[in-house]
Amino acid sequence: MASAPKPLTGTKVFIMLAAFFGLVIGVNVTMMKLAIATLPGTDVDSPYSAGLTYEREIMAAHEQAARKWQVNAHVQRSADGGATVQVEARDAGGRPLTGLKFQGRLERPTDKRADLPVELAEVGIGIYRGSASAVAPGQWDLVLEGDARGERMFQSRNRVVLN
Repeated sequence: MASAPKPLTGTKVFIMLAAFFGLVIGVNVTMMKLAIATLPGTDVDSPYSAGLTYEREIMAAHEQAARKWQVNAHVQRSADGGATVQVEARDAGGRPLTGLKFQGRLERPTDKRADLPVELAEVGIGIYRGSASAVAPGQWDLVLEGDARGERMFQSRNRVVLN
């Protein structure tokens, strides 16, 4: 003879529902903690302040375009994990630009915490070079800013892939 199945009681249903919702809530809490721990942050700290400077950025871009400078950058990753950035700057007539102070940054498009500054020094007439250590392979944005007498004269952002 087969034994009769055990009846489904209210206590069993309550335990099954509590276990199900407990599992769902536990997974949600775990995923929320992981998401918050890996959040890279915002692109700008204050969108309002960024909006106020937008007009100045447009004017600076027009002034930069009117100068017609030719600025070429080359980034090369070395075997030890570092990267060398070389910038060649020429004016509209093709003459080398000297006496500028170039600054560079290698920025990760997906995680601002991985950004690396690159100090560039003039190593030749119109040639600026700098390096960064511990540069991981992959996509980076090379951000260059050239200053003359304390005023930004040049800015660019270019996507580079380092292997």
